Amino acid sequence: MTKPTETETRSGKRPIVIGLASVLVILGAVYVIWGANGNSVNAQTCDQSMKIAETIKPLAKGDVAAFLPAQSPLPLNTLEFKDPEGQPVKMSQFEDKTILLNLWATWCAPCRHEMPALNELHTIMSSDTFEVVTVNLDRGGIEKPKAFFEEVGADALTLYNDPSNTMLGELRKKGRGTGLPTTILIGPDGCEVGTMYGPAEWASSEAMALIKAALSKLTG
Repeated sequence: MTKPTETETRSGKRPIVIGLASVLVILGAVYVIWGANGNSVNAQTCDQSMKIAETIKPLAKGDVAAFLPAQSPLPLNTLEFKDPEGQPVKMSQFEDKTILLNLWATWCAPCRHEMPALNELHTIMSSDTFEVVTVNLDRGGIEKPKAFFEEVGADALTLYNDPSNTMLGELRKKGRGTGLPTTILIGPDGCEVGTMYGPAEWASSEAMALIKAALSKLTG
């Protein structure tokens, strides 16, 4: 049997090599578009929040030691809830603001305990660049949380609510919002900077130092 010449062997292999290269290019293009569960896209859209998370990581201590700076920030602009008049509100409406988003319910004792501190934090630090947004998840309507706000003197906060718990469901799909209270610091790009599971003394010096560092990163 006659062996193929070197030229024939090379010409025979070339289409296979080119074919494999083409496949790799196609696969590479798909990965760049989709990433690992969309992470490559998130990394681009959440770059600002990623940098803030890295900056404030050393400040997660004391009363906010359980705060978890995001390692791969999630885009949260599509989260939706209702204002006191029942009108829909999306996180995207807070664009260019740093938001401390707190999920709570009147039946949650730790939530009730930390609400005065959240109100105080908002009173002290709210501005054109920062706001505390508390969203009540009671299913029975707004009257009970409204009465609780009046009871504890939470007069600086807007009583947002999500009686359907749709937002909590969306967060759970993303691996967040596993219980109440859950508090998420969201950067001006609409992405997660970090998350706290459980209550915190949000008006403490440590909490305010962490938030001030997040805001200073935007101007520094």
